[in-house]
Amino acid sequence: MITAHADVVGSLLRPPALLEARQRLDRGRMDPAAFKAIEDRAVDEAVALQEAAGLEVATDGEMRRLSFQSQMTEAVDGFGQWDLDAFLWGQWRGEASVGDRAVERPATLGVMDKLRPRRHLCAEEFTYLRARTRVTPKVCLPSPSLWANFWSPRHSRGAYPSLDAFLADVTDILRAEVAELVRLGANYIQLDAPHYTALLDPHTRAFYEDAGWPMDKWLSQGVALDNAVMDGFPGITFAFHLCRGNQASRWLVEGGYEAIAAPIFRNIRAQRLFLEYDDARSGSFEPLQAVPEDKVVVLGLVTTKSPRRETAQGLAARIEEAARYLPLERLALSPQCGFSTSILGNRLTPRDQQRKLEVVVETARRVWG
Repeated sequence: MITAHADVVGSLLRPPALLEARQRLDRGRMDPAAFKAIEDRAVDEAVALQEAAGLEVATDGEMRRLSFQSQMTEAVDGFGQWDLDAFLWGQWRGEASVGDRAVERPATLGVMDKLRPRRHLCAEEFTYLRARTRVTPKVCLPSPSLWANFWSPRHSRGAYPSLDAFLADVTDILRAEVAELVRLGANYIQLDAPHYTALLDPHTRAFYEDAGWPMDKWLSQGVALDNAVMDGFPGITFAFHLCRGNQASRWLVEGGYEAIAAPIFRNIRAQRLFLEYDDARSGSFEPLQAVPEDKVVVLGLVTTKSPRRETAQGLAARIEEAARYLPLERLALSPQCGFSTSILGNRLTPRDQQRKLEVVVETARRVWG
């Protein structure tokens, strides 16, 4: 089992050269081989940044993705037309300097045909990362029930008569991806599941319940699908990440974990729970009392939404507060989410990002040695 006390969630800020190259590729002004060279260089820089900070775990920064979950739509036929807003709809909120922004769910969105994988989702990501890092490589996958926002009663019934039927196929694809990653040597895999905290907000909860599942089914059947992706892979460490939305320094929902803590923390079979705790929107540490003895909680105390300069002293005090509810040896530290969960990165500089990774490591050494 992975025991790192200093960890990362997934994405890092995309370099300007990569963003420009992606635009040129989309417009037919760059050939794929030239784009891949720039993409590879961005991954190399992401790995070097994490290793230089002293982290024991590294991702590829999700440099090859449009969004944290887009590797599914890019590798699997049947989703119909989609764009970045398909992943990011909702009422996004932010600080006064960022402002609120409503992103509507595209009216034509909906899986149109039976899902047909054309290639693996993350095999390229992992094999490239594995060959270039000296620390533990981590790969992130989306939680299967997160894909409920791609099922539409209007557009999808011809392919999938129910949300259950659609998510069953999504689960099978993700489980097959885990099997391939394990075959390739991966031993640390994360499921990203921001939709569970979306249930805390009446507006976003109404969307998920209108899809056909009441809240209690989301917290039982949804977790069962996550477990189906992870079950049967002994020796593999699985992480499970919850946040309240993270896009261009905005968030979707607010509220503590109380309403979802027991059904998720007690039943999910991941060994490491990544929980957002970078400000008051996440509530208190009391829900940590619901975490079983076989799990570690990775506290997301370092914000990726702003340049705020956390200190090792201040973070250590917050960890000590959390240790009132969970033993210190079962806690770890990370940023609260990725720095760029899509190509629309958060509003901070590469230097801010570097400092935040360094303070995660500095704090972990101070607290755990």
